[in-house]
Amino acid sequence: MIRTLVVDDDVMTASIHRSYVERVPGFEVVGEAHTGREALALARSVRPSLLLLDIYLPDMSGLDLLRTLRDPGEPHVDVIAVTAAKDVETLRSAIHGGVIHYLVKPFFFDTLRERLEGYAALHGRLERLRDPDQHDIDHVFSLLRSRRRHALPKGISAPTLELVIDALRGSPGELTAVAIADSTGISRGTARRYLEYLALTGAVELSLRYGTTGRPEHLYRWADRVPATTDQ
Repeated sequence: MIRTLVVDDDVMTASIHRSYVERVPGFEVVGEAHTGREALALARSVRPSLLLLDIYLPDMSGLDLLRTLRDPGEPHVDVIAVTAAKDVETLRSAIHGGVIHYLVKPFFFDTLRERLEGYAALHGRLERLRDPDQHDIDHVFSLLRSRRRHALPKGISAPTLELVIDALRGSPGELTAVAIADSTGISRGTARRYLEYLALTGAVELSLRYGTTGRPEHLYRWADRVPATTDQ
């Protein structure tokens, strides 16, 4: 589980963002703060992996909090900015501070979910990397790019894609295209096409199982379910 701290000066907004995070598999909210001081104290005590950070806080700027968290000795935490601030200087400061995503309020659940899913894939990939080459590094950085569901390529529909994703997420192990087809009711060719698309986006990982004869079997697993001990 990715431990997440929600920081927003507005109690209702913080509650909404908390509910959003808790709806995304693989994430848990370990705290909620409404001031910079509260956020810093919680970051030091609960040691979250991820911070949803508002820029406008009553006692300090979220950017000041971000700079403090980058000081030596402070807990390492990744940051997604969630804010109404849209000026260039704030955006530039956020980038310099290592913010991995920047969401302008208000936004809908799907928008945050896309960023969280990309972050989860990145988080899991970094945990598994051993002696990465350039291809691995390019893949890691590509995981931060939003894969928006309304910009799907031709031949890929959102409802069918959701069926395939749900089947992969619900499985504790690797699945074949045949298994996906059987569980979702789509054809094997369709399952294979959607799995290949998800593999290209980095959302799933592909492995090959070789038998005694014939072509190798393609096995697919949702990226955040790959064991940390697996060497790619």
